[in-house]
Amino acid sequence: MELRKHVLATAAVAIVLGLVLATTLVSFSASASKAKYLYYCTGDPNDVVTKTSGGLLLAGGGTDVDAGMKWMIDRSGGGDFVVIRCTGTDAYDPWIYSDLGGVNSCETIIIQASAACYDPFVINKIRSAEALFIAGGDQWDYVGMWKGTPIEDAINFVANKPAPVGGTSAGLAVLGQFAFCAQNNTLYSDKALLNPYDHKVTIARDFLSLPNMADKITDSHFVARDRMGRLVTFLARIVQDGWAEGARGIGINEKTALGVEPNGDVTLFGLSDSSTAYFLSTPGLPQVCQDRTPLTYLEVSVYRMTAAASFNLETWQGVGVTSYTLSAEAGALISSQPGGSVY
Repeated sequence: MELRKHVLATAAVAIVLGLVLATTLVSFSASASKAKYLYYCTGDPNDVVTKTSGGLLLAGGGTDVDAGMKWMIDRSGGGDFVVIRCTGTDAYDPWIYSDLGGVNSCETIIIQASAACYDPFVINKIRSAEALFIAGGDQWDYVGMWKGTPIEDAINFVANKPAPVGGTSAGLAVLGQFAFCAQNNTLYSDKALLNPYDHKVTIARDFLSLPNMADKITDSHFVARDRMGRLVTFLARIVQDGWAEGARGIGINEKTALGVEPNGDVTLFGLSDSSTAYFLSTPGLPQVCQDRTPLTYLEVSVYRMTAAASFNLETWQGVGVTSYTLSAEAGALISSQPGGSVY
């Protein structure tokens, strides 16, 4: 009798523990199959369907901005928040589910091999997301592995539900029609300006097709890593190579996120006075843009936005923004701002 009670008690504890684990944290690896990925879930692993609204979160890297992620959560309708990446951990899961709250679950999928881009479980999880976020890492992993696969289609599917889609750092880099894909590693502004056809100036196009992102290229860690010169170079290359008659660039500093409404209205969420975003547009073809020759590109338009201002990606106009022009002259940036700051 005592043995039977012990067995029943042990079984009951096991059931309770199993239920707790099932509803709070699920973690397993599917690396045993050809579709190699890691999947984590904090919260309810069962799929829910909620009423969502569209929008993009463009995050500049560094410390994540709570208000920006909450903006995505609000648009998810409290559904399942899915994070995708190729390296890293499931650190977003407990933060989003427990600290920010308001979602049924937060799930992370770490896509470790190209075969996972065709795995039904991975694709279904992404397509079922009520909010989808591409974490930081190496954008060449994303473009090189995901482009032309069901992963690409699934990301576009979520945006077109419509439901919120976002990205930070490398995840931000791939959200535009054009993307600095870092196929040959990172690129510094001075090197880009001195040779716009340097082998590190690697630009991909037509990876994702997201609302309000046609003819645009994004860049992160913008002021902190002095990336204005390389963004001007990217724009010069896009129009010089005939990929677009006019191109627009969005540079976002660290600790900054932009919430983009379906109509193009932008709200800036920031953690400090250095939380800024920059909106660049091309004036036509560059004057000199060729291999092994410093770039000359005159009168590139710039708007600088802070949290006190507003901007619209569709009209490319803002209220409370600072406007000025930048010119690349023989590989050197010159600003029309008093004092000559390019930022």
